[in-house]
Amino acid sequence: MNALEAQLDYPFGEQLPAIGTTLAIAPGLSWLRMPLPFALDHINLWLLDESAGYAAVDCGVATDVTRAAWEQLFDGAMAGRPLTRVLATHCHPDHIGLSDWLCRRFEAPFWITTGEYGFGRMMSAGLPGVDGTAAIPHFARHGLVGEALTAQMESRKNYFPSLVPAVPLAYTRMQHGQRITIGAHDWRVITGFGHSPEHASLYCAELNVLISGDMVLPRISTNVSVFAIEPEGNPLQLYLDSLDRFMDLPADTLVLPSHGRPFRGLHTRIAQLREHHAARLAEVVAACATPQSAMDIVPLMFRRPLDPHQLSFALGEALAHLHTLWAQGNVLREIGDDAIIRFQVAAGR
Repeated sequence: MNALEAQLDYPFGEQLPAIGTTLAIAPGLSWLRMPLPFALDHINLWLLDESAGYAAVDCGVATDVTRAAWEQLFDGAMAGRPLTRVLATHCHPDHIGLSDWLCRRFEAPFWITTGEYGFGRMMSAGLPGVDGTAAIPHFARHGLVGEALTAQMESRKNYFPSLVPAVPLAYTRMQHGQRITIGAHDWRVITGFGHSPEHASLYCAELNVLISGDMVLPRISTNVSVFAIEPEGNPLQLYLDSLDRFMDLPADTLVLPSHGRPFRGLHTRIAQLREHHAARLAEVVAACATPQSAMDIVPLMFRRPLDPHQLSFALGEALAHLHTLWAQGNVLREIGDDAIIRFQVAAGR
């Protein structure tokens, strides 16, 4: 356990639910894990007990391994009871990959925010602007040049549709501040931005439990990236501003993250995340004493070899930090004769 983790409390210790099984977290609330086919090797999902069956929060990716794990749950821990609804925190593949499969199987409604639903439908369909090919010229403008690097990005052209082959054709809207009754408990929707278009976390005051999704994670910082469809976005500032929405929750809230273990220490973790990004911004602005592209910044922020999946997130996140500094007026942005965008500290600052 590193020093930052040691500041948090993990009430379940090293316990983890085995694939295809559940672990009780609180009355009417169970934890399950599904495997992922990339470096971040798992996602936490949640089952909420309702009188007619279970509400599922998030789904896992559309792979045979994940489907098999769900089948094991249907026959085992769920004892043949159906899914009453599927709720998604956001539209990323590990969260909605099997949403259509689950909703069709149980004729269950799909609950998600409008921003996440629209973006998920666009990406699953591979529409121009959000398909894999759109990322290549976007990243090229920010310094991803050379045949080998371009080939890395080419290998991800069908990444999203392969893991999210379909999204339900209709949805029930979740929005900020909404109260949703699930089983015996009420849950409040807390939306956040920066990581995804309109991420929904769920807080239950009676249980003092927050299903945080990807907005607050215990071991890693949430990815915030600038994407081709919003090339001048400032997602890091959106993310940092969104963290304020969690500060009114009790300090001893049990946080159920999408990755890592359940923990207590929400306010501490938010402070850690703010300090982390402040340190990264300081490093990036110092580097911009000379002109820097986002690709130049990647090895400064990520000091390890990166596979194509990791490189796309790393480059997007490096650009997000540059855009925050740019929006603050701490750096200027210029397009060079080589058509690459670079950032540099303004003269006199």
